[in-house]
Amino acid sequence: MAQDDDRFELRPGHPRSDGGRAPKGLRAEILPRLARAGGNPRHLHSVVQQARTPKTGRFNARGRGAKFAASVPRGSGWSFDRGSGMRVRPRRVTVKVRIVKVSGKAGGVQAHLHYLERDGVTRDGEPGLLYSTFADNVDRDAFVERGQGDRHQFRIILAPEDGAAYEDLKPFTRDVMAKMEADLGTTLDWVAADHHDTGHPHAHVVVRGVTEDGKILNIAGDYIAYGIRHRASELLTRDLGPQTEREVERQLENEVEAERLTRLDRTLIERVEDGRIDLHVDPSTTDFGRAHHQLLIARARRLERMGLAAPKGPLVWSLSAEMESVLRTMGERGDIIKTMHRAMTEAGLERLPQYYLVHDRDSAPVIGHVVARGLADEMGDRRYLVLDGIDGRSHYVDIGEAEGSFPIGSILRVSNTSTEPRQVDRTVAEIAAAHDGQYSVDLHLFHDPTATDSFAQTHVRRLEVIRRATGAVERDVDGTWIIKPDHLDRVRAYERQLAQTRPVAIDTLSNLSVEQQIGADAPTWLDRQIVHAETHALASHGFGRDVHSAMVRRQQWLIEQKLMERDGHEVVYRTDILDQLRRRELRHLGGQLSAEIGLPYAESVRGERVEGLLRRSVETASGRYALVERSHEFTLVPWKPMLERHIDRYISGIDRGDSIDWTIGRQRGGPSL
Repeated sequence: MAQDDDRFELRPGHPRSDGGRAPKGLRAEILPRLARAGGNPRHLHSVVQQARTPKTGRFNARGRGAKFAASVPRGSGWSFDRGSGMRVRPRRVTVKVRIVKVSGKAGGVQAHLHYLERDGVTRDGEPGLLYSTFADNVDRDAFVERGQGDRHQFRIILAPEDGAAYEDLKPFTRDVMAKMEADLGTTLDWVAADHHDTGHPHAHVVVRGVTEDGKILNIAGDYIAYGIRHRASELLTRDLGPQTEREVERQLENEVEAERLTRLDRTLIERVEDGRIDLHVDPSTTDFGRAHHQLLIARARRLERMGLAAPKGPLVWSLSAEMESVLRTMGERGDIIKTMHRAMTEAGLERLPQYYLVHDRDSAPVIGHVVARGLADEMGDRRYLVLDGIDGRSHYVDIGEAEGSFPIGSILRVSNTSTEPRQVDRTVAEIAAAHDGQYSVDLHLFHDPTATDSFAQTHVRRLEVIRRATGAVERDVDGTWIIKPDHLDRVRAYERQLAQTRPVAIDTLSNLSVEQQIGADAPTWLDRQIVHAETHALASHGFGRDVHSAMVRRQQWLIEQKLMERDGHEVVYRTDILDQLRRRELRHLGGQLSAEIGLPYAESVRGERVEGLLRRSVETASGRYALVERSHEFTLVPWKPMLERHIDRYISGIDRGDSIDWTIGRQRGGPSL
């Protein structure tokens, strides 16, 4: 009886009406209250939807392709094939995708496509060709022009694990892109190029970030992460059949001795427990599982010989905390050495591999000529240079996103960018420390009576750059800057951030190769080595030997031109040799330009005023010059980068030889450059 009394059964029935009106739902109850509280009821639906939508951690999980990505299986893919009696799985394709902002960066898009078309990337060593859905030879410039207004583009690398089995990757790539179009519900504007210059054939695909009706193309992050790879794997498996356990085992056997991060290493890392990995017992029940276990043991022993694993007993190891990063670095270095060797071979230069160096933050400045250039990151805009140095070594330099063309053969000086605060930063910190953490032009002039207003303004511009980039400094409405006590540390952090994109400073010493400089009727880098004794330590081999030989031949040319003469065993040169060569170069160039623009050339005289309309810049063997046009003549004077924005404006200044302090406009006291 007591048990029956304790029973309680809920029997929900139909909701009762209230006065004949339908009952209010939760939404109907919330909306009026939300409006009275000052909220926007229209936003409720999106808030509820966001709460219901599972978080994936991806920035655009709700873009195109999200529905298909949700249906993609996430398992290993292994299944039992009754016909062969073996386990099989879909074939794998490595897919890398990067979304690149391209608004206003047509030059960057052009450079990337030009890199994809570079020499030696096809199976026959020919230049790459861009292709698309229906064309085997796409016009690069037309594609760039169509995308000038695009906000972003997608750069995709498709690398089938068995890509070498394809004679041509075009059909495979086109099939993948057709599947993407179906999944995303729009036609895509894309171009691709196949590369066979590495051990793994792959296709580079560049997709415009717009739909067929001109709207912004937003692809779901999960589709980028899983959907493209799944579609590519389906097509590869269709073409070559599923992959068997034996095939996977053969691939893993090649990884045992590899000096890079491998799949075996990742498995070892996953199996670490309490800082150790115990390979005593093989938990697998299949032949493949037992063979895989033996490969793990062999890899662990290899890591032990490399100093990346320490034995802790029979078949027990502890892995180095730095194992993964060290193996990644070793793999990257191996790829770099291959790149350098290929560049040297293609240039016809015999350089020993022991003289190959990879430039890093601890490297000394390098002077050398450009042997090769390219993208350090095929997905992005980071570039590299291969320099043949005067120290007899070959240098690989990651130059980040540095601007410049750097022609093959040109002479460069490369040095690491400093991450230390500049003098202007130290001056700001000093003035702020003396004025309660504040800085302004007025405080600067009060603190240092010898400073000028324009000089103080350079400090303000520096603070504005740092504020916009990092927010590390603040500015009040009255123009006063709030400088924190750790200002210099904040500046160091800002400079380190800059060094990530532009890790080195590059000075172009000559656009001419040393061979071209030997007979150049102009002041050259070789002349500066000879006259000013700028010669750094020249190695007795490699490019150092080539430079020494070129200097001897250049001296002989200068003697023939009566600019140097022999006095016994010594060579005596005129003190104004560089000025004489510069005048000869400018007179020759002035004659050519005179015929082109219809005005006579007048040589600029040091110490005299130069004024007129700035028409353009002119590139010469010795450097860059500004063409200044007067009413009845024109002249050529040293160029300054800041003149770029003042083309076709009136300028004036005093010729001081190597430079001119320019004033813009006809007014007195105008802004100087």
